[in-house]
Amino acid sequence: MNDFTTDRFALPLLAAGQAGKEITHNEALVTIDLALGAAVIGLGVDAPPADPRPGDCWIVGPAPTGAWLGRAGAIAGWTTAGWRFVEPREGMAVWNSFASRTITYHGGMWHDGDVSGARLMIEGLPVVGPRGAAIADPAGGAIADAEARGAIAGILAALRRHGLIAA
Repeated sequence: MNDFTTDRFALPLLAAGQAGKEITHNEALVTIDLALGAAVIGLGVDAPPADPRPGDCWIVGPAPTGAWLGRAGAIAGWTTAGWRFVEPREGMAVWNSFASRTITYHGGMWHDGDVSGARLMIEGLPVVGPRGAAIADPAGGAIADAEARGAIAGILAALRRHGLIAA
């Protein structure tokens, strides 16, 4: 952190004896308003919209133009005082309003709709876990019923192991 901004979001800090503290304070509040519980209405957009409404936000695309020039990947928010930008930070999540899903920032890029985790729990029960071993394809053909039953038993075991069906 330097003496004038915060470490993560570069929010402006007040200085002792500073004149016009309300300007610095208000700028910090506007940035917080854009970043806290962020929601965007566009992802990967390169040109600023012609008629934005205050509070509307977009994730800037890879080749920004106009007022967004040099802000690739940032969250661009329109305010009554013009465009404000929030640079993404590792682990940041925003709500994708136009697709009703989460967009997360990791590894230096935005990931739209990706879900990562060790397992999926629904009502306290594991539903999907780590991938199990492959189920062998039936082979031969002399005893089709026994081979089919073996393959079905393997499928059922995998579905149960992943919690997709009850045991």
